[in-house]
Amino acid sequence: MTTAERRNAPITSFTPPDRILMGPGPSQVHPRVTAASARPTIGHLDPEFVRMMDELKELLRQAFRTRNDVTFPLPGPGSMGMEACFVNLVEPGDTVVVCRNGAFGGRMKENVERAGGKAVLVDDDWGKPVDVAKVEAALKSAGTVKALAFVHAETSTGALSDAAALCALAKKYGTLSIVDAVTSLGGVPVEVDGWGADAVYSGTQKCLSCPPGLSPVTFSEAALAAVAKRKTPVQSWLLDLNLILSYWRGTGGARSYHHTAPVNALYSLHESLVMLFEEGLENSWARHRRLHDKLVVGLKGIGLELLVEPAHRLPQLNTVKVPAGIDEGKVRRVLLDRYGIEIGAGLGALAGKVWRIGLMGQSCSERHVTLCVTALGEAIKS
Repeated sequence: MTTAERRNAPITSFTPPDRILMGPGPSQVHPRVTAASARPTIGHLDPEFVRMMDELKELLRQAFRTRNDVTFPLPGPGSMGMEACFVNLVEPGDTVVVCRNGAFGGRMKENVERAGGKAVLVDDDWGKPVDVAKVEAALKSAGTVKALAFVHAETSTGALSDAAALCALAKKYGTLSIVDAVTSLGGVPVEVDGWGADAVYSGTQKCLSCPPGLSPVTFSEAALAAVAKRKTPVQSWLLDLNLILSYWRGTGGARSYHHTAPVNALYSLHESLVMLFEEGLENSWARHRRLHDKLVVGLKGIGLELLVEPAHRLPQLNTVKVPAGIDEGKVRRVLLDRYGIEIGAGLGALAGKVWRIGLMGQSCSERHVTLCVTALGEAIKS
């Protein structure tokens, strides 16, 4: 069908192609999770839905390894969780030390500035973890600092930073920590209470293998105290914790209307977390590591190298160097058109230089690794 014919054809129900998702997200969604989203919609204040909300909060506490009371999913992607953390904790004039070792650290900087704060940047090369010594130097010299913000698992590079050490520095210098765990939750250890992290956000479409559209967040008592002490209103009505918690943290089972929750999407997240704990959280971490190691061996066998040094590699997000003389975009098109496999391109400073291969959640399987390595090897030759 030509473009003109397609434009003039009647619009009918959309049937997506069946893809093998091995990019930076979303990941494959299990049929159980898809089926959960198709269950009957009920009201977002229905007593049974409120009961499910409480279960969902408890499942997320277990996933984040925290006992934080304020742990719940926001309606929106991981970027919604990021914005919620910054708009609630940063006021005009506040100084925030921001670690930037990839694209998503750069987004943190933008959020600080849009909230009226001053961002003090600690820059590291793309593909490297955050340098803890440089962060300490910044905290020493920046004066009064409201928060230290960093990306635990940098999705643009595949680098894993030392969250425990960075959160410990925040405590040492009397500042809050804001942590991006969008790609890490469920795939590598995330220890919110063990780290002493204050505000952590994630996304559902990565290692939780749930459709995009929800952002789990968790806030410590110290973070909530900072929100309560604000001198200015939170600039976002939708993301103001003072308002949204009347819905998610009503007393005695009561909930006050704040927004219409995405009921069926929350069913999906509940089911994906049930499945995560059926497998076992530690077992999920081990599976991601084991199959990452298998992928690395397979890639080496077809002459490909990874960008990040072994000690700092994310098992669930692998940045692979594009060989000289190879059209990386053409390879991705061949993978998609011939094999139905989606992998990601490089972002920012790594555009055209790497492929990003995701082994996240349901996409992290023996079958997916074998398919990806075999197809990638053929696509490079074509």
